[in-house]
Amino acid sequence: MQIVNKIVLITGASSGIGAAIAKAASQAGADRILLLARSERRLGKVADEIKSEGGKAIVYPVDLADPGEVQTVTQRILDQEGVPDILINNAGIGRWRFLCEMGTEEITDTMALPYFATAWVTRAFLPAMLERDSGHIVNISSVASRLAWPGATAYIAACRAMRGFSDALRSDLHGTRISVTHYESGPIDSPYWQNNPGSRERVPGIAKLLVPVISEDQVARAVVKGVSRNKQSIVMPTMLRVVYVLHRVFPWLVQGLMTRTGYRSPS
Repeated sequence: MQIVNKIVLITGASSGIGAAIAKAASQAGADRILLLARSERRLGKVADEIKSEGGKAIVYPVDLADPGEVQTVTQRILDQEGVPDILINNAGIGRWRFLCEMGTEEITDTMALPYFATAWVTRAFLPAMLERDSGHIVNISSVASRLAWPGATAYIAACRAMRGFSDALRSDLHGTRISVTHYESGPIDSPYWQNNPGSRERVPGIAKLLVPVISEDQVARAVVKGVSRNKQSIVMPTMLRVVYVLHRVFPWLVQGLMTRTGYRSPS
């Protein structure tokens, strides 16, 4: 789907990847960008940057981990803005932890953002998209959608849920004019690491060696390009695709290296 003159909604848009995608979509000619996240102040800053470049952005503060708030804000968007043409589910949190390091609430929160929020927001807009018979849904995830390593149990489970959701939703929508794109990448230079202290140290050594860190702007450009080309899957960087091929051919080797070079609990 072409972005020009389209309504683009982005969750987790207050900083990092979400903010970068919002700016890139506006620069690509979107009619307006709808920005969703918890912090109204930070959303306002992103909106101001978009407006300073001649774009249009509207802020919708919401706790995406709260289904009641999601229902309220999505209905308000439908009433005020209409049906988004492009929905980008980017909201996500989650410190990398061994399962025994986590309490019940942290496990639930890690699954809520990204997976539950993605399901709730998509469910809110999908009936109207189906009635119109057009739309594009992008789900942002990571390499954890396909590979596992020590010390990030709930995070990896949430990413697997995102990939499963993307594949299942695409099957549901077969025969319609609604596309589903699943995005995944290796490490990104973003505020994620500062917001989730102790996680960067748990990147497996083999991943640090083989997969280069990419920028938020690289992610944003890839997402905009992927939407315009109706891609089902976006994988970045190129080296990660090579790793995936190796994983398909030699799963025991790749998984073994991820495990052996991964983080070890000091206890």
